[in-house]
Amino acid sequence: MAKIRQQDALEYHSSGRPGKIEVIPTKPTSSQRDLSLAYSPGVADPCLAIAENKADAYKYTAKGNLVAVISNGTAVLGLGDIGPEAAKPVMEGKGLLFKIFADIDVFDIEVDAKDPELFIATVKAIAPTFGGINLEDIKAPECFEIERRLKEELDIPLMHDDQHGTAIITSAALLNALELAKKKIDKVKIVIVGAGAAAYSCTKLYVALGAKKENIYMYDSKGLLTKKRKDLDTHKKDFAGHPNDISLIKAMEMADVFLGLSKGGLVSKAMIKSMPKNPIVFALANPVPEISYEEATSVRKDIIMATGRSDTPNQVNNVLGFPFIFRGALDVRATCINEAMKLAAVKAIAALAKEPVPEEVNEAYGAKNISFGKESIIPKPLDSRLLTTVSPAVAKAAIKSGVARHIIKDWDAYEDELKHRLGLDNKLVNLLTEKAIKNPKRVVFAEADNYKVLKAAQIAQEEGFAYPILLGRRDRIMELIKENNLEFSHLEIIDPKEESQVKNCERYGKLFFDRRKRKGATLFESIKIMRERNYFGSMMVETGEADAFISGITRKYGDVIKPALQTIGIQEGVSKVAGMYILATKRGPLFLADTTVNIDPTAEDIAEITGLVAKQVRRLNIQPRIALLSYSNFGSSQTPDAIKMSKAVKLIKERYPTLTVDGEIQANFALNNDMLVDKFDFSTLANKKVNTLIFPSLSAGNIAYKLLQEMVEDVEAIGPILLGTKKSIHILQLGSSVREITNMIKVAVLDAQTK
Repeated sequence: MAKIRQQDALEYHSSGRPGKIEVIPTKPTSSQRDLSLAYSPGVADPCLAIAENKADAYKYTAKGNLVAVISNGTAVLGLGDIGPEAAKPVMEGKGLLFKIFADIDVFDIEVDAKDPELFIATVKAIAPTFGGINLEDIKAPECFEIERRLKEELDIPLMHDDQHGTAIITSAALLNALELAKKKIDKVKIVIVGAGAAAYSCTKLYVALGAKKENIYMYDSKGLLTKKRKDLDTHKKDFAGHPNDISLIKAMEMADVFLGLSKGGLVSKAMIKSMPKNPIVFALANPVPEISYEEATSVRKDIIMATGRSDTPNQVNNVLGFPFIFRGALDVRATCINEAMKLAAVKAIAALAKEPVPEEVNEAYGAKNISFGKESIIPKPLDSRLLTTVSPAVAKAAIKSGVARHIIKDWDAYEDELKHRLGLDNKLVNLLTEKAIKNPKRVVFAEADNYKVLKAAQIAQEEGFAYPILLGRRDRIMELIKENNLEFSHLEIIDPKEESQVKNCERYGKLFFDRRKRKGATLFESIKIMRERNYFGSMMVETGEADAFISGITRKYGDVIKPALQTIGIQEGVSKVAGMYILATKRGPLFLADTTVNIDPTAEDIAEITGLVAKQVRRLNIQPRIALLSYSNFGSSQTPDAIKMSKAVKLIKERYPTLTVDGEIQANFALNNDMLVDKFDFSTLANKKVNTLIFPSLSAGNIAYKLLQEMVEDVEAIGPILLGTKKSIHILQLGSSVREITNMIKVAVLDAQTK
């Protein structure tokens, strides 16, 4: 990770609107009526309803999705007691993480109250505002009493994340590390350096998972916690089970597990070297661990190590837990976060680390094939599956343990709801997947010696929606498979340049020559050109030896479309092929054309393109509602481009009278129904949700989709989808991601099913 300079951090927090968070309305506020409903007099009705039944606050207010992040600033990160004002940037940051990872709203509250009684009274007084409370950066031992009292006296989920967040994540890491080390939790000896809130909670959770107290050696700044010591508070006494002091050096010689929650540099290479076989080391002091990853791994190749740093494997980051734990607790209106819920989170996080990692997670971390092992014992923070794995586990544990006031009955629907919160419920992609799996096809890949293409092909085979045929250098493909630990249940590799393919090249070449002999082709050139994969692969589809063809990740669009059109050609009754993109957005899918093929189509071309697009949209079980775009609205400008689009609308309505289509129209009116109804209520698109946009030129379409793709959050582009070809031929955009290629395979399979 790049070094963060002080000035960069200060500018980040101060530029534009100061701070990192804001409050935004969730209801319309554009009219006087809206304001009367939001405030006086309309607000009186929900107030009276809540006065009669307090639980209705969850129905009529934001309480059910609102968490307080509360601190008194007495133990802020590694900065110590810096006061409530100085703690605010951290609390805002915590609020930001709640929102982006679990769609939980947060008010950060910094309380000027070091006295525990005053702090407790303050939190109790403001608790009716919130659905849950996250205590943060409160020093020990006061934090123990504060949390205990508030848990007893409040009936909403409450957690001190400094304690329990670290405990939950390290517990998940410990379970998986022990499995890899082939050790049992009830047998291992555990050395813990640091005896504060986090260490206490970690140790308690380890014991709940099966660790034995007599096998735990906990050290504070004065040495081992022993029965002889008279300076221990109640919580330290809980783990002071040993009669005599033992030096840390000696304890490390028998330690199967080391947990560091203290300060940097306390552990030497010699200590690590002295540990038993397959040592587990969690050095979590930040920013400098008790021993660095480099030092520890230099003396022990069998070590399983985690730190709190993002630049080493196995980062113990509380963001793996708290957003999803609170999400599950809020969604069942739990009265607390109990041990059963914490243990459920531990097991869910540990189990997720063993699942195959989605390619988007690999890409986010610049990796090729993250998989469960010594360097991956816990999930990555950017793994979106945490939301749909941990939150339901916590919610189920709350229900089972009797602390839930709302019972979830349809868990599939709940998972869909969670995905929707973060825009992860791409129904269109799910539909493509379902359709493809029902009737998988043989897909030939012209660039199989490219890692991304190869990985996408593996996913397609693994998930069962395509049978890959890999074109390319056999040795290079096998090398990539080995390097990246890719697994194919069946491997079909064809290299058109191999001697074994001479007969196929001759056969394909003769067929090609018969088709192109009056268009300048010679037999010799036709056979020779079949050595090129784009021609060879296209001809496989033409002859029925494959069902679909995909290429283009390393080649210009024109270099791929030319062989496809020359070998396969266009559908009967079609005079133009066209390119379409699908943008999967939170408002639903948007279909855009022509974005890749026709530079300056005529009105007749646009009418034909619209027909091709409408047909493709209907194949996805979506009713197209089509706007023909321009800089003009319904004749407001009499320029050639505007007239062209107006003429195209008339042609479309004549040819396809059942289509919902209108134009020429500006993009903002097409996509904003209120504006459209206000100004052009006569339009056939009024009160229709437009989902298909037809552009007057390639320039307009290409620029528009690329702007939307880059500027609008949570937009996923699928395409370009080639329309009008006789068989399933699809061309990737240069540099496509694995996910984009995978989606294109599904489109190609669906296309092959209908052709």
